[in-house]
Amino acid sequence: MNEPLTFVSWRWLPTKPYRSTFAPETVYALRDMIAKHYHGPHRFVCVTDQTSKLPGIETIPLWSDLSKVPSPIGHSYPSCYRRLKVFAPDAGEMFGPRLVSIDLDTVITGDITPLFDRPEDFVIWGESDFPHTTPYCGSLWMLRTGTRPQVWERFDEATSPKAALKAGCRGSDQAWLSYVLGKGEATWGRKDGVFSFRKHIAKTGHGLPAEARLVCFHGREDPWGPLAQSLPWVKAHYPRGKAVAA
Repeated sequence: MNEPLTFVSWRWLPTKPYRSTFAPETVYALRDMIAKHYHGPHRFVCVTDQTSKLPGIETIPLWSDLSKVPSPIGHSYPSCYRRLKVFAPDAGEMFGPRLVSIDLDTVITGDITPLFDRPEDFVIWGESDFPHTTPYCGSLWMLRTGTRPQVWERFDEATSPKAALKAGCRGSDQAWLSYVLGKGEATWGRKDGVFSFRKHIAKTGHGLPAEARLVCFHGREDPWGPLAQSLPWVKAHYPRGKAVAA
């Protein structure tokens, strides 16, 4: 693909206690892994409510849109509805023609260029604990900005979370994506080298599959936590200790 690609990370202070703490170092770690493993021109940004905490990182001030919409499955679960704004028709003005939304609790272990040099307008990780009703996971998606505008335009904070939950869709933004887009979108999976630490690796002895390119820690374990840091492949691939830009 010849279009510029923007990797978008997200870091904001939770309004309620959350199981994980995303220190500024996690943003630098992700930036450095992408720079190492994506072999093409790109831009890395962090959408954050603490822009001064990330010197050397291009930051975008976090908007207030949908910031008060709780997760419909309980207050102890994260609410990521504000990320839906990247589906607004004019999001390209801020993010450019193509973007990848990627969670901070990701470990990149191989060449990710093939994942994102694809022609589709939208690709999302097709991994879920509820595959029959929630076919997508919000930890990773790629979007040509301006496409799929219904994700933003049809969302109503009073009714949409309940409608998605009633249909069996679990989570916050991923539930709405699954509900409003339905099955049939292009996805990544293990065949592409995208793995879940909790579902695919922790259950099989914690070894890194040879074909892995990217491992998502969507669960209680974090890449910077003691369990993950006891694994040689995590220590080899996940940068630690960078509190400021290199």
